[in-house]
Amino acid sequence: MFPMTSPPDRHRLADEELMHLVRGGDARAFEVIYERHSGAAFSLAYRIMGTRPGAEEALQEAFVSIWRSGGRYDASRGSVRTWVLGVVHNRAIDGIRRATVHDRRRASDEGIAERLESDERVDVEVGRRQESEQIREALDALPAEQVKVIELAYYGGFTHTEIADMLQTPVGTIKGRMRLGLEKLRYQLDQQGMVR
Repeated sequence: MFPMTSPPDRHRLADEELMHLVRGGDARAFEVIYERHSGAAFSLAYRIMGTRPGAEEALQEAFVSIWRSGGRYDASRGSVRTWVLGVVHNRAIDGIRRATVHDRRRASDEGIAERLESDERVDVEVGRRQESEQIREALDALPAEQVKVIELAYYGGFTHTEIADMLQTPVGTIKGRMRLGLEKLRYQLDQQGMVR
């Protein structure tokens, strides 16, 4: 008789091993990934979205996407946790964009745009949007690991230690990426005349 081997205890497997199983459709491996990373993922989504329902929706969309596209995880580009948080970050930003479009449509439908204060308010809004676009362009020019740290700190409100834990990276490395990224960002914005 052949000895029966029991399936591996998925809780003892590394994230990368679990993702290999998820790629093959293993729902229990996916559950372990969810258990390990959903807390940090929800915190990130909540800090970006600002509301519990919005964060829950972003988290759900992200994990459905992770389940469907588990084969896209590439260990050479970072840890599973970094990848999961990146997916959640993108879903949360998408949620904010959808909400903004929805709010604009509703405002237009209700005629609120007609009630806004004169040209002065419009000028302020136009200036704010231009600054926002310039900052986004400057951020996009930075290396991805610096952008991730800056976004987690400024949009997510996370501390250096929390970011280091999320990205499974030493705190000194996180601080270095933050410093270098902010220096490059400041230089680029100074070139555009935005830094006073």
